Amino acid sequence: MAKHRIYTISFASVYPHYVAKAEKKGRTKAEVDRIISWLTGYGQKALETQLEKRTDFETFFAKAPKMNPSRALITGVVCGVRVEEVEDPLMREARYLDKLIDELAKGRPMDKILRQE
Repeated sequence: MAKHRIYTISFASVYPHYVAKAEKKGRTKAEVDRIISWLTGYGQKALETQLEKRTDFETFFAKAPKMNPSRALITGVVCGVRVEEVEDPLMREARYLDKLIDELAKGRPMDKILRQE
């Protein structure tokens, strides 16, 4: 099976879109970073390093310090696809992040986004 295009896209090229989507709805870059940190275990400095290096999505998730086990609680539809049904592991991780950013932009409280309810 051919790899999805996301394997070669740099995380840094998509990150500004996450921030813009959040800010357009009155949320902050700090909240986006907190979501990324919760999901991947990257601290702020490590996240900035990955952005500066223009790391691709595959490497970004593969080298994540600690993927949050609670990410399996993320369910719902992103781009017409149920995130819990995505078979490709990298696409599933990317869709988890997309879903969290969508929830942020929709005004969901941070404790619910981070599955701390």
